[in-house]
Amino acid sequence: MGRSRRRKLPPDPVLTKVDTLSHDGRGVAHIDGKAVFIHGALPGETVNFRYTRTQKNFDEGEAIEILNPSPDRVTPECPHFGLCGGCSLQHQSAEAQILSKQTALLDAFTRIGKVQPATTLPPLVSNDAFGYRRKARLGVKYVAKKGKVLVGFRERGTPYVADLSQCLILHPKVGQLITPLSDLIGSLSIKERIPQIEVAMGDSDCVLIFRLLAPLSATDTEQLLAFGAEKGVAIYTQSGGPDTVTPLQSQPIDLHYDLPAYGLTLHFLPNDFTQVNSALNRVMIERALGLLDLGSEDRVLDLFCGLGNFTLPIAKSVKEVVGVEGDAGLVARARENALGNGVHNSRYYTANLYESLQKEPWLRERFNKVLLDPPRSGAVEVLEHLPKLGIERIVYVSCYPGTLARDAGELVNKHGYRLVSAGVMDMFPHTAHVESIALFEKS
Repeated sequence: MGRSRRRKLPPDPVLTKVDTLSHDGRGVAHIDGKAVFIHGALPGETVNFRYTRTQKNFDEGEAIEILNPSPDRVTPECPHFGLCGGCSLQHQSAEAQILSKQTALLDAFTRIGKVQPATTLPPLVSNDAFGYRRKARLGVKYVAKKGKVLVGFRERGTPYVADLSQCLILHPKVGQLITPLSDLIGSLSIKERIPQIEVAMGDSDCVLIFRLLAPLSATDTEQLLAFGAEKGVAIYTQSGGPDTVTPLQSQPIDLHYDLPAYGLTLHFLPNDFTQVNSALNRVMIERALGLLDLGSEDRVLDLFCGLGNFTLPIAKSVKEVVGVEGDAGLVARARENALGNGVHNSRYYTANLYESLQKEPWLRERFNKVLLDPPRSGAVEVLEHLPKLGIERIVYVSCYPGTLARDAGELVNKHGYRLVSAGVMDMFPHTAHVESIALFEKS
């Protein structure tokens, strides 16, 4: 079999008008009827660009000259913007970013779910568009040719770790440690055997989990501990699976975050799932509970409940809430958080919500409201059970508009609900990631 031949790129530069913005933050133009996705271009702009890749159905390129800048164009604050793949929209104003996300959500409803909300909710935003990220996975790579260790997110469009000196999206406690972390790892005996650092932050403490492919020497351990003490971060190591995450210092750190509006404190482990943006999380909970319209006689089901982020606030206003989650560790933390906060009207079950649920005891109960907060793959497997449980009101929190739109189509067109309202929540400013929320009622 002959080798496939690499497509020859058209000569530079190419002049075109940008029509729209893609789901990943690239400008979309059309040349001879073929879509071209152009990094660094915004809708309405005329740009000179160079092709970076050609394929059968679409091409890719990079803007090299902006001839008439969009009124939505702003100067990126990060010196690494364009190289780093951690965020893709710093060149677009905050107002335009949120409008683009709202448009993407409504387009997904129409195109995928064949539905539209009766009302579009005003977008939820926080005051902190920078320094908001408290959960992240950073790549680490020793590059001999550069004589240094690279720490950070991947380069845009490549598997390589970007050469960064700082990160403005990460919380400053970590974002300003990129260069010190590079220097630290470069001084270790196993600098070539550390592939990543996982960041986990609560309201007051910060944990850095170093993934290790070889044991630390005694000197390595001393250096890591000294770095943690100097920078005010806790050092953990991970030599294998999630169960090998261990504090390097003698005692584990008590990671937690507060929900002041509900008088709650939630504790979690460094490798637990938590929302990356704590300020937005608080207003998201407020909106979700407002849409649920909770009352003292309600029995609420919280599916994909995690460690109780929504469950415990819901419990403050209802007769009973039942949380269901596939991760047994998170269920254990949810129970502990309920006990620690004196919440006695919540129960929790461990169940894989993507498999058959016929034998689950909570499916034999009756509920009138449900909150869904699934991962990116959505919640289509559980939707058929909701009418049988007596669910009259559904609030669906989504991290991917494609699966929300798909599930909305199922709820409306197959299960007899109507899409009352929906809107976006800017959990990840300056990125193309779209977090959203939707309300459904039984027709």
